[in-house]
Amino acid sequence: MSSKQGETDVIFIGAGIMSATLGTLLKELAPDWDIKVFEKLSIAGEESSNEWNNAGTGHSALCELNYTSEKRDGSIDISKAIEINEQFQLSRQFWSYLTKRELIGSPQDFIMPIPHISFVQGEKDVRFLKKRFEALSNISGFSGMEFADDHKKLHEWMPLVMEGRTPKESIAATKIESGTDINFGALTRMLFQHLETKNVEVNYKHSVKDIKRMSNGLWQVKVHNLQHNTMEYHTAKFVFIGAGGGSLPLLQKTGIPESKHIGGFPVSGLFMVCNNPKVIAQHHGKVYGKAKVGAPPMSVPHLDTRYIDNKKSLLFGPFAGFSPKFLKTGSNLDLIKSVRPDNILTMLAAAKKEMALTKYLIQQVMLSNEKRLEELREFVPNAKSKDWRIVVAGQRVQVIKDTKSKGRGTLQFGTEVVSSADGSIAGLLGASPRASTAVHVMLEVIEKCFSQHMQEWKPKIKEMIPSYGTSLAKDSQLFQEIHDETADILGLSEKEPIVH
Repeated sequence: MSSKQGETDVIFIGAGIMSATLGTLLKELAPDWDIKVFEKLSIAGEESSNEWNNAGTGHSALCELNYTSEKRDGSIDISKAIEINEQFQLSRQFWSYLTKRELIGSPQDFIMPIPHISFVQGEKDVRFLKKRFEALSNISGFSGMEFADDHKKLHEWMPLVMEGRTPKESIAATKIESGTDINFGALTRMLFQHLETKNVEVNYKHSVKDIKRMSNGLWQVKVHNLQHNTMEYHTAKFVFIGAGGGSLPLLQKTGIPESKHIGGFPVSGLFMVCNNPKVIAQHHGKVYGKAKVGAPPMSVPHLDTRYIDNKKSLLFGPFAGFSPKFLKTGSNLDLIKSVRPDNILTMLAAAKKEMALTKYLIQQVMLSNEKRLEELREFVPNAKSKDWRIVVAGQRVQVIKDTKSKGRGTLQFGTEVVSSADGSIAGLLGASPRASTAVHVMLEVIEKCFSQHMQEWKPKIKEMIPSYGTSLAKDSQLFQEIHDETADILGLSEKEPIVH
């Protein structure tokens, strides 16, 4: 669909999972609003949202050990895990709403049930995992979690991981059946297909070059139509920058005070993909280990069953790398161009602080295929080189900012919504686990940027997301009701789906 220049209500930059989610929410809340989307690539969900560019884990903190830390007194801090789990439930509810009303296609095309398993080695980590299990067991979002350090039981859970291990190895795992695998690329494309039926104008091969505030308060977006090699100018009352790694440079162009003193640190990744059907068939689950010292949280090693194009796959990784690009399809000058007078001290402070991370990334970049195989064999002792190939994953840009608690140049491993004081423009920076919690993050954008409509919109939000405004962690009965209902609607009640 080609774009007509002129004024609109809302402009989205980037056709990823975040724009798709916010656009779908807004079309339900304000169906008469005009919305335009500009995407540099030829289809939706091709960068961070693409199924080969992320782990596909329905991040709900069931198996990710970096969301539960051990305090000095030996107790386990589970607050982050509870928060992430609750945020994921909002996404499940919204997807169920869309499915039930046939606004999107079959949920099996984007979400599958898969056990989530945490796996540790060594006596110290076994003790940690046992304490983590005990701390989470009574929380409604984690009910049904099992702990095992018995080799026979562990072999039942993950035969591929246990094959070739000696009986004396000190290992343990927790398993919970209610985990999911999500194809965020497929979900993104489904949401945009729905939006196009609602008269949302989606413009592919359109690259945004500049954003500036006009004297009348509207935002002017300068767009390069790559297909016709022409320049277009569009104006909107509200602009959302959901361009993944490309969001930071665009936010900087807006000139809003909130975009100052923020930098970005790009991290790339690789996955090993199994090409032996017999090996793939031996494993069913997402098995997460512990990150190595100095590694960013996104580099937690995991062995994942994935469903891509309705076919069962097996991936291991990620292996971190460094590229100065902010997007997989970006430029080698992205990092240099992002350094500005207002953030140069922030960036330099981060470089000094993060020597351990820099060392880790250099080591990862220098890894040979044989060294990667050695890391895989910590999970799959009998892994053979001929059964695995390397796939380049997506590009992530971690936020660097000055914080009161940790000082100048602090590397943030979460996601930041940056919005102007008047709420007329917002952008999303950062990385994992936010695709899984996209609905929570986009509700945060709506609350910040459309506060004047919240009273009017709240009943509709509650219809789409019944637990909105309620703590599921404090209401176990409501949690169970919602969890069971969404499982039925999304087809998550079966333990292992049949795919070809």
